[in-house]
Formats: sequence, structure tokens, C-alpha cells
Amino acid sequence: MRFHFQQAVRAFILLAFSVMLLKLHFTGEITKFINPKYEGLSQSAAVLFIILFIIQTTRIWTVKENNHHHQCHDDSHDHTCSHDHGDSPFNTKKLISYLVIVFPLVTGFLLPAKVLDASIVDKKGGLAVLSNQKTEKKQEEKVGPTNNQQEDPVINEDLVDLSRIEDNVYTNEEYEQLIQQLEQSPTIEMNDHVFSTYYEEMHMDLDKFKGREITLKGFVYKEDGLEQNQLVLARFLITHCVADAGIIGFISELPEASSLEVNTWIEAKGVVDITNYNGTEYPIIKITNWKKIDEPREPYLYPISVKVL
Repeated sequence: MRFHFQQAVRAFILLAFSVMLLKLHFTGEITKFINPKYEGLSQSAAVLFIILFIIQTTRIWTVKENNHHHQCHDDSHDHTCSHDHGDSPFNTKKLISYLVIVFPLVTGFLLPAKVLDASIVDKKGGLAVLSNQKTEKKQEEKVGPTNNQQEDPVINEDLVDLSRIEDNVYTNEEYEQLIQQLEQSPTIEMNDHVFSTYYEEMHMDLDKFKGREITLKGFVYKEDGLEQNQLVLARFLITHCVADAGIIGFISELPEASSLEVNTWIEAKGVVDITNYNGTEYPIIKITNWKKIDEPREPYLYPISVKVL
């Protein structure tokens, strides 16, 4: 029997990827990297790695043969093998290839999953990003309603219990009822499931929500140009994975703003008003009551998906 070291290394890498993915699912940290709706795909990838690992183990030990690489030789032509079977001499090119593959494994096992924070907001553009989002929404309104909206929604007086909906997947009717609840409820409750949707709706018509009470939670972000008593209560919105994470949040006003450290998570209640920052109108929350909280187990927000029936 002959032992193939490089084939064993490849088998180990496949197993390591599977173990890493399963570990992230077991600890719940997978949602710090991807949208939960893709968890099924991630689990499938872990299973696939296991299958490939099992197949790869059959190549680690082989019976010695005098006619090495006989499968590469043509019976009528004498030419040498032009591709690698895993037992060719180890060289610099192979070393670089293995390092590129192993690097995510090393970081995945040794480095803790880090939640995006205010330092990332600065790199993404800060409040300028919120201004761009507002401009995009106005352009969408000029073009017409999106696929998630209907021109004349049917108002249903008996609103369904939308809290039962899982994975943020709604039918068109349920989505319209969600917007109806936003417009009719005396207090706007920005829970994680509806945060991004309510945020978009509020930016489409600031006057409609002026003077309404609102409750929300987020981390503290500060930017040059804000008043001493102002800060931004921010959240990260993930569509697919952390690579496409975007910042959304509300300028907020409270006397203790200057004493609050960046990245502090708070839960707040206040009243919606309108302010002007760098020539752009934003909703501003005049906070009446707040408290510090621990970072949530699920710090990210995910957009609602509307099923087309």
C-alpha cells in the first residue's frame, strides 16, 4: 500500500470546511455572515463537503503499481501525463494554492465572529449613504410602484397576526396589511422583522409620520456635523451576506447624546419629527425615554421577501 500525503491533505481540507460550517450552524453564528434564508444552502454545502471528503479518502491509500500513471498513457502513443494526480513534487505554486484555500479555515476556526459596528459605517460613507437611499426612494416613486406595492391596495379591517410569519416571507396581502398596520397604529414599533420595511415607508412620506410615537433599538453612531445632543441610532441591513451589508438608521436627539459612547446599544422611545442635514430632509427622533441594552443575539436586520402567488 502506498500513502499519498497530498491526497490526505486535500481530504482534511474538505472535512475542515464541513466541520467549520456545521460549527457555525450549531453555535448560531452563521447568521453573522449570511441572511438566515440561505441557511439551507449552507447546510447543503456542509453535507456536500462531507460527501467529497468520503470520496477523497479512497485516494489516500493505493496499491503500488509498476506502471505508474498508466491511466495517462495512450496505448499507441508514448506521451507523459500532463495533469496532477496529487503525488507530483510539492512546489511553490502548490504551496500558494493550499495557503489560499486554508486561509478561510484558519480565520474561521481561530478568529471570533465580529459584528459590524460604527467603524464600518464610516468606511461605507456614514450619513451620506442614508442620503443616497432617500434619493433612490424618491426616484422609485417617480417611476411607479415596486413589485412589493400595489397601486390601490384593498383595505382589510381585520388585520392578520403578522407575528406568526417566519423567515420574513409575506404574501402580497400580508405585506399590504403590514403597511396598513404602520399607518394605523398609534405607536410605530420598529421590531427587527419590520424595521427595514417601516424605515423605507417612513422615508417616502415624512409628513405622514411626523408627530407619531416610535420605539426602536440600535447602536450609537456619531458623525461630524451633528449637534452635541444628536446621534444616529443605526442598524445594519443584510440582503445576502455581510459583504453587502448596508447601514440604515435615524438621527436622534437626546440631552445625554454627548456622553454616550459609539457602538453603545440602546432601546429608545420618542416622537418622530423632521430635520435638515446637509440640505436633505431626514426623520429625526426626539427621544423621551431610553435605556442601555446588551447587543442583541441577532444584531442584523434582513429585508422582507414578498411571495408572488
